[in-house]
Amino acid sequence: MRSLFKKYINTFRGLSTEVWWLALITLINRAGTMVIPFLSLYLTKSLNFSLSDVGWIMTAFGLGSVIGSWLGGKLTDKIGFYKVMVFSLFVSGLFFIVLQFLTTFTSFWIGIFFVMLISDMFRPAMFVALNSYSKPENKTRTVTLIRLAINLGFSAGPAVGGIIITTISYSSLFWVDGITCALAALVLVKVLHPKKAKTLDNLKIENPQSAYHDKSFLLFLAAMVLFGIVFLQYFSTMPLYYKDAHFLSEFEIGVLLGMNGFLIFIFEMPLIKWLENARITKSGLMLIGALLTGLSFLVLNISSWAGVLIIGMLLMTFGEMIAFPFSNAFAMERAKKGNPGEYMALYSISFSIAHIFGHNIGLQLVDHIGFNNTWYLSTLLAGFCVLLLFILNQKLRVKNQ
Repeated sequence: MRSLFKKYINTFRGLSTEVWWLALITLINRAGTMVIPFLSLYLTKSLNFSLSDVGWIMTAFGLGSVIGSWLGGKLTDKIGFYKVMVFSLFVSGLFFIVLQFLTTFTSFWIGIFFVMLISDMFRPAMFVALNSYSKPENKTRTVTLIRLAINLGFSAGPAVGGIIITTISYSSLFWVDGITCALAALVLVKVLHPKKAKTLDNLKIENPQSAYHDKSFLLFLAAMVLFGIVFLQYFSTMPLYYKDAHFLSEFEIGVLLGMNGFLIFIFEMPLIKWLENARITKSGLMLIGALLTGLSFLVLNISSWAGVLIIGMLLMTFGEMIAFPFSNAFAMERAKKGNPGEYMALYSISFSIAHIFGHNIGLQLVDHIGFNNTWYLSTLLAGFCVLLLFILNQKLRVKNQ
């Protein structure tokens, strides 16, 4: 047991101090984002919005994310990642608190748009910070550490959020979100001032290539949009499925979603360390992750037994554990060809586009054709993602020969 624990600890060795601070800041921030997994339930149960209304609000969520990611990338290349990160964390915290007071469809649509615009300016800035603060050989493990922080926060967040909802109210979640974002900003200012930091990987590129002319990267982005649309069903339509089709309580939903984060916290770093040593390309690993995620929806239609929810969550979790770190590492690797902010902004935008269409499409489909047919279509979409990643893998293999 001691030997196993030692091997687990060794997978974290060699990462810079700045990366660990970024992980702590991400953990504080993510632990507070309890509203997001419960947003569709809050809008339908507390504000009595229809599924169609929720779908359009989720589209505003995605639009704000797209513009915020694009703006964050532009500002990162102009003024640096530090200022963008501090501004995003502090102001989004204020906006989260205000969001609870918006109760009409129009006001909430506008509110969630601006919350996501400010909040998602953080993502490309953080990716560039990670790229700067990590050695080239540690890129994938650096991303994995940040994901561990995200998922440790996410494993606790929904479970605590479920308790807060059942014992206090939904509105309390908005206060927690806002306060933790502000706390994360204060920690960032205190421990990661740019004058104290040293860049471990020089990202200054002579005659940088535009990301918009990188055909392989654009193909990769298309695959990530599809993957994002499928994956995001777990944060909009899936909680409703747990509630309406399997009659789970908010607490049980929080525990099931929290299991995802807990498993990632325990298994992802050793898994990534092992896969890094395997003779499989990053695009090949992303393909495997997308395949497992697609299968997680297919199993839901096999039986009405509640145990399939756990099986589906396990498949999605392992798919996510493989797809996200290696897609992130792939994007960071390609970013060395041009302006890092532009590349990482486009990577963030691919998931923001998924937010625009994924939540709305999923909710509209559930409303019109039911959960089971929606899961079949989600599996089919994951199949198209796998196909694009297969083409990318072959394209890169030919280019490297």
